[in-house]
Amino acid sequence: MNKNQLQQHDRDHLLHPFTDFHDLGKQGTRVITSAEGPYITDIDGHTMLDGMSGLWCCNLGYSRREISEAIYEQLNKLPFYNSFFQCTTVPSIELADLLSEVTPAGMNNVFFTGSGSEANDTNLRIIRRYWDLKDQPQKRIVISRENAYHGSTIGGASLGGMSGMHKQFQALDYIEHIQQPYWFGEGGDMSPEEFGIHAARCLDEKIQELGPEKVAAFIAEPIQGAGGVIIPPETYWPEVKKVLDQYDILLVMDEVIFGFGRTGEWFGADYYGMKPDLMTFAKAVTNGYFPLGGTMVSDRVAEVIKAKGGEFTHGYTYSAHPAACMAGIVTVNILRDEKIIENVRDVTGPYLAKRWAELADHPIVGEARTLGLVGALELVKHKGSRARFDDKCTAGAVCRDMSIKNGLVMRATGDTMIIAPPLILDTAHIDELVDKAHRALDDTAKAMA
Repeated sequence: MNKNQLQQHDRDHLLHPFTDFHDLGKQGTRVITSAEGPYITDIDGHTMLDGMSGLWCCNLGYSRREISEAIYEQLNKLPFYNSFFQCTTVPSIELADLLSEVTPAGMNNVFFTGSGSEANDTNLRIIRRYWDLKDQPQKRIVISRENAYHGSTIGGASLGGMSGMHKQFQALDYIEHIQQPYWFGEGGDMSPEEFGIHAARCLDEKIQELGPEKVAAFIAEPIQGAGGVIIPPETYWPEVKKVLDQYDILLVMDEVIFGFGRTGEWFGADYYGMKPDLMTFAKAVTNGYFPLGGTMVSDRVAEVIKAKGGEFTHGYTYSAHPAACMAGIVTVNILRDEKIIENVRDVTGPYLAKRWAELADHPIVGEARTLGLVGALELVKHKGSRARFDDKCTAGAVCRDMSIKNGLVMRATGDTMIIAPPLILDTAHIDELVDKAHRALDDTAKAMA
């Protein structure tokens, strides 16, 4: 089929995630046909630097034949078997062992799923099972944050704090939300340091409001990804740690986006010095080559679940899929053996921070922020007041399109532009990324004038 035929069949049959179908029907889809290294190419032959690693997942880019070959070999040897009924496979055992080596100390057990959404649903099941076995069934409430993203299942979306999603289903009633640590958008006249402490104290206030004896867990992304790459002030996580240490409440860190090197450490928990009880992962664990997710379970929680006996009545057909686990084994070994994460920490992360900061001088940028290989630009009409162009987030949509035109994939979250490029970028790629982003900003400023 040619491009027009493909787009028509797409309109007729394919329902896309997070899409206004009416708008998509008018515009037509962008058909991606190939990829190499950090670049993707569409059906028109337009090549773009992928500033989003697919969907936060292709940390190694698109050219790691070792991963695809390992998947192929595994599919020929054992394409599938389940982990129910006291069965297992060799790749699932080996990946579980490998993950226990690279995750924070004290996390030596893993429950595999097919996605991050499924993993966060699993977290809800593990949390309840844990407190039931601890003879504290009254601990039911899970606290999350506004504008957080924890997946699209009913459980995951309930944990998430995006109001637009909540309008389209009935959220679980035992999940509560507190203020996000979004200094640029919500910090007002406070300094970042003051606001970080303020946002963290919102957790303490909510716990006191609900009753510590009723609160089971607090779930949070180390950095809010889909919410706009919201990097919390440096005072935030230390203060959260103080709050959690006061109460007998589990900490769940959602590392679906920031796990496997994005911050320059293996996990965001490592970067911030946190010790989670449960840790969600997915996406980059297989470099996006095969669907796989899971939750790392701390010894504190796993020992209770294992020791008390009785069936844990939860699981998925594709939990610990052997081909997915094989993809994970190869991916984690590449990250470790080639010291890619160390390079982000020592070389490319600092270089991106330096180059990205230059964009803060642009007339329509209110803030430019980075950490590791992730970044955000706040688009504003007036720098000093932080005033946006309008209340319809049109600047972000315009800038996204201008970015594509200039050969760069950036994502718009409202009027915040975000990037999370592959970890394999070198400094020349970063120069290209920043230069193309600058041209997109210039074009956006002209369009919004």
